Amino acid sequence: MRILHTSDWHLGRSLYGRKRYDEFSAFLDWLMVIIEREEIDTLLVAGDVFDTTTPSHRAQALYYQCLCRIAASCCRHVVVIAGNHDSPSFLEAPGKLLKMLNVHVIGAVTESLEDEVLLLSDGQKPEAIVCAVPYLRDKDVRTAKPGETIDDKNRHLLDGIRKHYENVCALAVQKRASLGDTYVPIIAMGHLFTAGGTTMDGDGVRELYVGSLAHIEKNIFPSSIDYLALGHLHVPQKVGGEDHLRYSGSPIPMGFGEANQQKQVVVIETKSNDIGITEISVPCFQPLVRVVGTQQDIVNRLQQLVREESNAWLEIEYTGQEVIGNLREVVDDILTDSLMEVRRIKNRRMVDKVMQTVAEEETLDDLNEGDVFVRCLDAHDVPEEQRPVLMTCYQEIVQSLHDADKQAE
Repeated sequence: MRILHTSDWHLGRSLYGRKRYDEFSAFLDWLMVIIEREEIDTLLVAGDVFDTTTPSHRAQALYYQCLCRIAASCCRHVVVIAGNHDSPSFLEAPGKLLKMLNVHVIGAVTESLEDEVLLLSDGQKPEAIVCAVPYLRDKDVRTAKPGETIDDKNRHLLDGIRKHYENVCALAVQKRASLGDTYVPIIAMGHLFTAGGTTMDGDGVRELYVGSLAHIEKNIFPSSIDYLALGHLHVPQKVGGEDHLRYSGSPIPMGFGEANQQKQVVVIETKSNDIGITEISVPCFQPLVRVVGTQQDIVNRLQQLVREESNAWLEIEYTGQEVIGNLREVVDDILTDSLMEVRRIKNRRMVDKVMQTVAEEETLDDLNEGDVFVRCLDAHDVPEEQRPVLMTCYQEIVQSLHDADKQAE
């Protein structure tokens, strides 16, 4: 069986207000070519299909059109799990209809763990068992108890995640044993943040497990797993150096911090009690370029890009010491008649002069939610020794808001 692992499509995402549907469409077209060329039997999408819990009609159209095209291809099965950006109920809503196309969608933990254990076959013989574990929310794996400390919560959270994978994989092992001597690999899926995980500035990756970030060690995953297909981190990477425990990463750069990163999908081939793994590079569908430096550095780099007839989207950051009030005009003059677009200009020296370092007058574009809270702590002269606990509590509140799956949907 040949399996393709991808994740974190984030359909509908924009970049500083610029919609990216052309990129998403180009990626999905390319994905169809790869599925046919590589003779893929099963597609795994490890979460964050959409960028928000209420995706646009155009984002939905891209997703469902892609699934219909896959159903008409050589690919026999599609397994989709929800990520932290997805609405479980929204993903699962057309589940019965999609199942007729051999598209299996697991949006959330259910009362029966059997729902997360899928036996895939070619119509005659079993080929793989997939443990499709969706993004595990705090409420899915632990029960809050009065008097718990932050350390207690972290420990119970990690224990809950570990037990969930142990129980689901144990069911998979039982199912494999019932099939006799036929070799059937166990493929697990998940959407979480593991120890030592690599992220990039501006990639939009949310810190999932507040207080225990990057502390989900590889030993949390049972040894019965032949391949682990993870989502959430946008940088393609292995977990703990293990070749069979992987993040495929996002297929397109989610921010300028990922501009020079080579994106990929992963192809897994199972045969003769062995797992073969191949990385396939994803083309760049829309170049992103970050230009940083003095005014002369910026001018030189932009002139070079114009000569190269680049069509890049640009993020420009002025780091010189002089106050320059006409940087935008200088940039626009250079880019006249070019194919490039400026998505953002950061002129810190000018901002400092205008604001005179008064935090209240900064724009929200310059701050994230964590920065705002730190400013509040500063404004109220909160002692340093009290800040870690307050920051953890604040992060828990923010994460609970991100995780809220609107019950009214």
